Amino acid sequence: MKLMLAPGPRHGAVKVPASKSQAHRLLICTALGQRETELVCDGFSRDIAATSECLRALGAEISIDGSLIRVRPIGRVPGGLCRLPCGESGSTLRFLLPIAGALGAEAVFLREGRLPERPLAPLDDELRAHGMRIESRGKELFCSGALRSGFYKLPGNVSSQYISGLLMALPLLDGESCLSVRGRLESAAYVTMTEDALRLSDIVFDRVGNDFRLPGGQRPHLPERLQVEGDYSNAAFFLCMGALSDRGLRVDGLSAASSQGDRAVLEILKRFGAALSMDGDAVCVKRGELRGCEIDASPIPDLIPVLSVVAALADGETRVHNAARLRLKESDRLRSTADMLRALGGEVEELPDGLVIEGRAKLSGGTVDACGDHRIAMAAATAACGCVSPVTVIGAECVEKSYPRFWRDFEGLEGAGP
Repeated sequence: MKLMLAPGPRHGAVKVPASKSQAHRLLICTALGQRETELVCDGFSRDIAATSECLRALGAEISIDGSLIRVRPIGRVPGGLCRLPCGESGSTLRFLLPIAGALGAEAVFLREGRLPERPLAPLDDELRAHGMRIESRGKELFCSGALRSGFYKLPGNVSSQYISGLLMALPLLDGESCLSVRGRLESAAYVTMTEDALRLSDIVFDRVGNDFRLPGGQRPHLPERLQVEGDYSNAAFFLCMGALSDRGLRVDGLSAASSQGDRAVLEILKRFGAALSMDGDAVCVKRGELRGCEIDASPIPDLIPVLSVVAALADGETRVHNAARLRLKESDRLRSTADMLRALGGEVEELPDGLVIEGRAKLSGGTVDACGDHRIAMAAATAACGCVSPVTVIGAECVEKSYPRFWRDFEGLEGAGP
């Protein structure tokens, strides 16, 4: 799908959908739990649909009625080979691979897009060392064998999703397990979100530094009804649009107490010079005197495309570093972000692990290939707010992965025409 977006700043208000990251975790915990639970989840993306379908294949009963998701937990895993359609969701695969082992399931994960190219090491080796058999055959990943309790170790600088998957799986095993995370823990806030979900589920565990002790024989026990909080990762696109607007923009549905790592967008926009205020669950953002700044991508990799747009429209230079992992996303996000900015008249240097962006007052506009990457498509929409000519987005339908109603919400804002 090709969309042409009018240039110029937007203003108004938007309510963001539910957090994809929290929804993944709560869905999994309820499916592994002890009683039927209802999740109120405003917004149902392809990634959440993938996790739901995989949990159904493992034996959970999940029904969806608008924003209400009813989950009846897994009783017994179906016999034979379970077919788990992950789509392009890395979270779904990395969370559910150890859980399939904990349940003793024989399963094949069906992977699409770039997901077969995205790494699983050293998680897969650690699972093999504890009883699982894992074999990759093209787009299919086969696993069997029962995961055993014991001592697990993982590096902290590869993927927080590996750690989260094990934290949800290990309490299901018969004996006590320990998980030791070695070195610097990147994207630590995502691990905190998993810890929050475990506490909500009455799962007992201890953490000392980056070492976790997880007693076995536990199943989650959640409240009968839960609300999934608003998504800072998706809110970031509209918050950044507000930073490019003199009249500003209000984003509703955000928790000030959220442990989502991408809540850091608020602090980074302040560093750029935007004016922010929060009232209850609403954040208002207006343009200020925007100036370039330094951005460490390691805790917030998903924010880099849209923050790069703000950088391209701020005075001076912005340097993004510790961003090598972006090359392993739905697209090579360092390259696709640089290509997007150049296509719209921006000045950017691509480094092996980052970007150097020289800001200017306006971008020219032009055509952006989203490269099948939802965050590039939505970042291009943000960039249109700082362009003098229209922006055409090729492959705009890829927003279905995380934010299906994004274009409707974007068009619902008031803004300058061509």
